[in-house]
Amino acid sequence: MSDWLDDQLDAHIRTAQDAQPLLDDVRAVGRALVDAFAAGGTLYTFGNGGSAADAQHFTGELIGHYKRDRRPLPAVALTTDATVSTCIANDYAFEDVFSRQVEALARPGDVVAAFTTSGRSANVVKGLVAAKTAGAMTLLFAGGDGGPSLAHADHAFLAPSTQTPRIQELHTFLLHALSEILDAWAAGEEPA
Repeated sequence: MSDWLDDQLDAHIRTAQDAQPLLDDVRAVGRALVDAFAAGGTLYTFGNGGSAADAQHFTGELIGHYKRDRRPLPAVALTTDATVSTCIANDYAFEDVFSRQVEALARPGDVVAAFTTSGRSANVVKGLVAAKTAGAMTLLFAGGDGGPSLAHADHAFLAPSTQTPRIQELHTFLLHALSEILDAWAAGEEPA
């Protein structure tokens, strides 16, 4: 067991070290999100499984707070309404679960963030396409080469790994880094 655990920790550390080039993108996307919120935009997030949990985690940090007592920021996780999701999946198809919601809600000036380990889920790809059609800025959290989702992303954070645990671990770091930038801005402070 200890060899396996050591291997997992080593893989985590290597992925984190290999992600160093993403830090400039974090700063740029953080500024873009600040601009969107300052102009009255809303952030919509989605993903499947563990990626849905990451999408919900991000919105929770923004509606609640990350470190500071400040106003809530408008963020909606499209994965939290089981009635809407199952209605769309039943009446249309599972691949339409996010695109129907994005089509109904997203407008120019909004941001739509998709979380996916592979970038290949049909419902994630269609959700990003709907966001682009609506005129929203699109943000992709994925791994490896980003799959077909990458073609529909204005900004992409691609974890330098193809292993789901490593990708999701890096996504948590990235959403926390963005949360720090947004939290500080909303509180009228500089990020730590």
